[in-house]
Amino acid sequence: MKAFTPVLTKLPDRKVLTVTSVGDPNKVSEPFMKALYGAAYSAKMGVYKPKGIKMELGKLSARWPNAHLKPRDQWIGVWGIVVPDYVKEADLTQKDPKIIAKIDMWKGGTYAEILHLGPYSEEGPTVQKIHDFIKESGHRIAGDHEEEYLTMPGVKNQKTIIRYLVA
Repeated sequence: MKAFTPVLTKLPDRKVLTVTSVGDPNKVSEPFMKALYGAAYSAKMGVYKPKGIKMELGKLSARWPNAHLKPRDQWIGVWGIVVPDYVKEADLTQKDPKIIAKIDMWKGGTYAEILHLGPYSEEGPTVQKIHDFIKESGHRIAGDHEEEYLTMPGVKNQKTIIRYLVA
């Protein structure tokens, strides 16, 4: 994928382990990441590894259903990791009783996506570019703003895929 160049792509339905946060992601995300990864790795190492089953985990993603509607301190973040189809909620150990990790299905279909290079705080022009591309290609946004994080926060060259389900 070429940076800052929007494309249309097909994605399958995805089984995703999720937790949901409310608030500025820079301030509230740490306990949610611990709960999410704690549940994922407890299933991977405690349930599947002893059975000889390799449990692959996807990259960290997030959906932001109200980021364009609310102040940052009220943002809803649905953080997710793609997991294999055989993973069940019964396999999950909840690491924080106040933050429940659960299994969701993220709908497949046609997505518009773009690779953003740089800090999250500088995504605005890239988001505008993908919005313009969607409109100009005769589509409309049919799902939440979604991001897939290809690098860890704070690395020198951050890479984020920004995508929208389109119709």
